[in-house]
Amino acid sequence: ATQPTHAATQWAVPSLATRCATLRRAGHHGAMDFALTPALVELRERARRYTVDVLQPVEAQFERDHGVLSTALGNDLRKAAIQANLHAGSLPKAVGGQGWTVMEQVIVHEQFGQVTGGLWSYVPGAYNVLLHCDPVQRRRYLDPSIRGERSGSYAITERDAGSDPHTIAASAVLDPAAGEYVLNGEKWFVTGTDDTDFMVFHAIVVDGEQRLPTLFLVDYDSPGLRISHDPDYMHTFADRHPQFVLEDVRVPAAAVLGGVGQADQLTNEWFVEERIHIGARCSGAMERLLTLAVEWATSRVQFGQRIYDFQGVSFPLADSAADAAAARLLTRECAWLADSGADPKVVHARASIAKLFASEAAFRCADRVVQVFGGRGYMRENPAERFFRELRVDRIWEGTSEIQRLIVARALEKRGVGRVVGEA
Repeated sequence: ATQPTHAATQWAVPSLATRCATLRRAGHHGAMDFALTPALVELRERARRYTVDVLQPVEAQFERDHGVLSTALGNDLRKAAIQANLHAGSLPKAVGGQGWTVMEQVIVHEQFGQVTGGLWSYVPGAYNVLLHCDPVQRRRYLDPSIRGERSGSYAITERDAGSDPHTIAASAVLDPAAGEYVLNGEKWFVTGTDDTDFMVFHAIVVDGEQRLPTLFLVDYDSPGLRISHDPDYMHTFADRHPQFVLEDVRVPAAAVLGGVGQADQLTNEWFVEERIHIGARCSGAMERLLTLAVEWATSRVQFGQRIYDFQGVSFPLADSAADAAAARLLTRECAWLADSGADPKVVHARASIAKLFASEAAFRCADRVVQVFGGRGYMRENPAERFFRELRVDRIWEGTSEIQRLIVARALEKRGVGRVVGEA
């Protein structure tokens, strides 16, 4: 059957590749300068105040309550984010977002990374793939997400399809008589906060011999959609990661997001953005961990002297300080490249480098800081213990460290060493 086409939208923003090409043509290859402008400093401080004054006071009780947050408190966190103009930062102003550059996103996520519990998930926003909504989809999904009234999840991973999306078995078959698609599949690790009520469902549209990866917008209350398992994980997070089963779920052809066969391209753009954000949050986590460790080690006295004066304590912290500085620079450089119009394939590789290094370094840092605190570091009321459990997943989700290495290795061969590790 002929697949329905997805109507283009006049307000949809261009892809990363298109934006980069436009910037290159406009000559936006200025000198690399990481000095924060007054506007960036103001944004950083605004994000810091929200993180320190609004989110951090919640984190210890959130842990004691095993990741349960009252609806009223969750709404308060969302409202405070909106009042601080921190919501929908990566989305353009044309759709109600903040229109931040990638560097501005990084500056904010560095602050979000300094809270445990993943409480930054309560900041309203939406996946960048929702920029491809048509006007009707926009009113139903994107607009209320920006207002903090709805929240979506991204359903890609399956029991037998993890790092290799080409093995996805979830299917979408068109019923031409009804003008509907019939969706079937099982999805794992479908991440979302307590108010999540729809998903972006990655499925394969079967059209004769063709297998067309396609995204669908699916409401959680759709007949045939159910949660099959909601397991607990190492971390105590604002986001849960349940498993869903879709059995003959019928959605209208208008539920296609971004066009039939476009899922891989759209999902890849989301991965690049998320990897940059992860790098930034890991940098922020290391800053807080080191701050806590230095404060403790310089005040704790054993054997007649500060434990900070023992090289076994201070040297690992020095190593993590070097890691934190490098992670921050790698992530900000990737942001600068994206904003200055670099080749998006180079930006893709640099995002993988930033995510790989920052996630591995942050976990090492958390391990070292727990050791500095000794028995106190093993207590869940200590942020170091919570970071130790939480940062582990950054080496797995949005592409494992092994996948990041594969992306970088391929880029070295295809793009050249100089472009991947040096010049843009």
